[in-house]
Amino acid sequence: MDNDNAAEERAPEQIVKHSVSIAGHRTSVSLESKFWELLQLSAQRRGLSVNELVSEIDRTRQGNLSSAIRLYVLHELIGKSRD
Repeated sequence: MDNDNAAEERAPEQIVKHSVSIAGHRTSVSLESKFWELLQLSAQRRGLSVNELVSEIDRTRQGNLSSAIRLYVLHELIGKSRD
């Protein structure tokens, strides 16, 4: 993911587009800034880059990539709230 420190200053619902690499191919993904922030935190906790985590999500997704990332983040939050 292109590092963008300005994401923290954006409204959580603002759509932000980032480029990611999946299997050696660059693609753009549009997500709300809060989802990018939480995805980055999840990747850090797991010792992965955002690109590695997005590639993992991509391998198991059934819908579009943006939706799959949102669902991943949601599942992470639900799991953390139950701990």
